[in-house]
Amino acid sequence: MKLIALQFKTDKNNFQKNLDELVSLINQCEDDSLILAPEVCITEFAYENMQEASDFSQIVLEKIKNLSTNKSIGLTLITGNKDNYLNTFFLISKGKIIHQQSKSKLFPLGNEQEYFKAGNEDDIKIIEIDGIKIATLICFELRFPVLWEKIKGADIILNPAMWGAKRKDHYETITKSLALVNQAFLIASNSSNNNMASGSAIIDPFGETIKDDSKKIISMDFNKNTIDKVRKYINIGLNNNE
Repeated sequence: MKLIALQFKTDKNNFQKNLDELVSLINQCEDDSLILAPEVCITEFAYENMQEASDFSQIVLEKIKNLSTNKSIGLTLITGNKDNYLNTFFLISKGKIIHQQSKSKLFPLGNEQEYFKAGNEDDIKIIEIDGIKIATLICFELRFPVLWEKIKGADIILNPAMWGAKRKDHYETITKSLALVNQAFLIASNSSNNNMASGSAIIDPFGETIKDDSKKIISMDFNKNTIDKVRKYINIGLNNNE
């Protein structure tokens, strides 16, 4: 299986253009890939067009379902209506939504709490695809140690983000630290908008990192044995057999 982080710019005024870009990138990824797109990559935060963004999310979901026959795809979309808009992550595989969770920690410097309702932290949990344990933290949620506890033991951690350029070092440091502490693979998919940090990467349980801010597709082979090896070699209680 390939682990893939997408990294591209979002045109906040053209949802269809962004969807076309996402579809094109997904089509370039090989079958049996786990693909992660940046946070709200189709609409950006769309504070002035929240209902339009939410309506368009239904179009996006149907398109991604059709693309997921032989791939697993994760992305966040604006959902809901009126005073109950959510930033919702969907993991889609084999034509179906297999998991969803909404961002529970809203970023105050971006005024997210003025436009979004916080999601339920209970939805942050480990799920399985073909025996592989997968968990997700959305952007700002990376900063909360209490949420790290909720995903302890995951084999693959997903982080869709729209993380600002001023805190690029924070993003790259925290994502690598989370991979090392969890002895897991981590897919970090961040926006490459001009004011965003890029820094998208695939990080393995030993901290080996593949990243390139100039690329739209970043990939690494997934090897479950790498997880087993590091958890046996440096045993901190995360062995899958425990």
